[in-house]
Amino acid sequence: MAIRTCLDLGRPLIVPVSLTKSPPRNCKFSVQSCSLSSNQSHKQLVVEVKEKLGRDYHSLPVGKNGRDDEEMILWFLKDRRFSVEEAVSKLNKAIKWREEFRVSELSEESVKSIVDTGKAYVHDSLDVYGKPVLIVVASKHFPSEHDPVENEKLCVFLIEKALGKLAAGKEQILGIFDLRGFSTKNADLTYLTFLFDVFYYYYPKRLGQVLFVEAPFIFKPIWQVAKPLLRSNASLVRFCSVETVRKEYFTEETLPASFREKTL
Repeated sequence: MAIRTCLDLGRPLIVPVSLTKSPPRNCKFSVQSCSLSSNQSHKQLVVEVKEKLGRDYHSLPVGKNGRDDEEMILWFLKDRRFSVEEAVSKLNKAIKWREEFRVSELSEESVKSIVDTGKAYVHDSLDVYGKPVLIVVASKHFPSEHDPVENEKLCVFLIEKALGKLAAGKEQILGIFDLRGFSTKNADLTYLTFLFDVFYYYYPKRLGQVLFVEAPFIFKPIWQVAKPLLRSNASLVRFCSVETVRKEYFTEETLPASFREKTL
């Protein structure tokens, strides 16, 4: 009767829409299709980069971390926002650097003398976010005493070691600079720049965050000089306390020994 009355009065018939009605099934398929299409597109770009590297830079090595390493190619494509030209250019430089630096030849034994200083190491446990942890103890770094080439080898060896601890689905590591006891004798702008440059050029977006722990006042002017040199990586730095490290990044079981509270 109500419907007839509306029609009789010349009003348009309004059909109520159920708010609980399920969306058409084809919406679900369209999302899946979009995802599949995106994955297919990425695979095509990987093939395109691989073919271009083989064509334009055929002297580059092949195999793991070589010009035909599809996993590595995909990572650099992601870094370069899927620009084939930019990914090819950056991969060419990265693969050449790995060959010249002899990254594949680095081992615990080859860097033993500098490892024994205790200035840097990869922590045994992951942080609470599942990231491998690379720790640098600044107070044990003496640029006037340690060979800079050995320092660089240690840096790259530890990055490779940390990345080797990545769990499935994880892509980044956590860096911690323990600045307790830091003095001018430990200041090394060249080494700090090298470390961040390595991540920027050769391990793009592998560094998730960097903690500068308990930075003393004397470190502030050094950071002001270093910050512009680190480019986008500078935004990854967080100044924090030991307490922050304890509460936000580790459990009681996984906390590095040097950050545990000392008992009398």
